[in-house]
Amino acid sequence: MEDRYLTLKSASTGDYKEKGSKFLSFAYPVSDESEVQQILDQLRKSYHDARHHCYAYVLGKDRKVHRANDDGEPHHSAGDPILRQLRSRELTNALVVVVRYFGGIKLGVGGLVKAYKAAAAAALNAGEVIEQTCLARIDIRFEYLSMDEVMHLIQRHDLKITAQHFDTGCRLSLECPQAKSAEIRALLQTIPALTIVT
Repeated sequence: MEDRYLTLKSASTGDYKEKGSKFLSFAYPVSDESEVQQILDQLRKSYHDARHHCYAYVLGKDRKVHRANDDGEPHHSAGDPILRQLRSRELTNALVVVVRYFGGIKLGVGGLVKAYKAAAAAALNAGEVIEQTCLARIDIRFEYLSMDEVMHLIQRHDLKITAQHFDTGCRLSLECPQAKSAEIRALLQTIPALTIVT
């Protein structure tokens, strides 16, 4: 179904050795590019003595946001093989980083492609792939007199409350499957004294 996608359940690691070079691989579920950057910064600190920190990521349910980085390795020899591993498994919201310690023997472009592919596969094979539902967020504002009706709709449609604020009025942030969001919005609009903010 189009409102579902495959991603990683949690972080996992792997490794690969080739002619003295050591390739440490790390796979992560990620939600956006700022999270990718935080992970990269952390790995660069933790493995500051490594020669290369190559990576690839895919974001979004349609998998249109992606990037591959060779980090100084020959063009297309590191980032692309990592990206191909993510794509071949149809994963999104996922990042794989491969940290290379140079072993003194050059592997050549073909050897690098093989090594980065194998290292990326090792981290992904060690992890668990899960299916997620694409969620839509709906922010609403309403008066206390509508509370029973709002709560009844939330329970009936199994909506998740992600944030709430009560003062002179009520504000809720709700999550529902993307495929149901139009239906839920329409139902919310039938409740008196309720405004859909987003």
